[in-house]
Amino acid sequence: MVRPQKERRVAFNPEISYFKPRGIPMFDLEEVCLTVDQREAMRLSDLMGMSHEEAGRHMGVSRATFGRIIQRAREAVADALINGKAINVEGGNYQLMDTARVFHCSNCDHEWEEPIGTGRPPHCPSCKNADFYRIREKKDEAG
Repeated sequence: MVRPQKERRVAFNPEISYFKPRGIPMFDLEEVCLTVDQREAMRLSDLMGMSHEEAGRHMGVSRATFGRIIQRAREAVADALINGKAINVEGGNYQLMDTARVFHCSNCDHEWEEPIGTGRPPHCPSCKNADFYRIREKKDEAG
C-alpha cells in the first residue's frame, strides 16, 4: 500500500499560470504540466537560493522529497524550453499558506518571508547571519 502524500506548503501564488513560446499559435503547441508545488520548489531553490533542506522545511517535506519535487519541476521546464512547449501550472498536492512572517536582517538589511508554521529560521538567507528579527506578519492578498 502506498503511503498518502503530504500536502506541500506553498507561500507564493502568482496570478500567471500559463507560459507559451512567442509567435506559435496555441493549437500548434504541445504543453507540459508543472504543478503548483513544483513551481514553489523552483521559486525557493532556484530564485531564492535556498538549500534543499531549507526549502523542504518551508514546504513541510523532507530534504529527499524536496529533491524529487525540484527534479521533476526542472525536467518539465527543460522539456518546454528545449522542445518549444507551453507550460501549464496547475494541480499538485499543496496547501496555500495565507500568512507569512516577515524578517529583517540586522547585518545586511535583507528582508524575507517565512510561511507561518515553519518555525524560526536559523539565519538570514542572504548573509547567513543569525542576528535578525521579525518585523510583521503579512496577510496574502489572494487569500
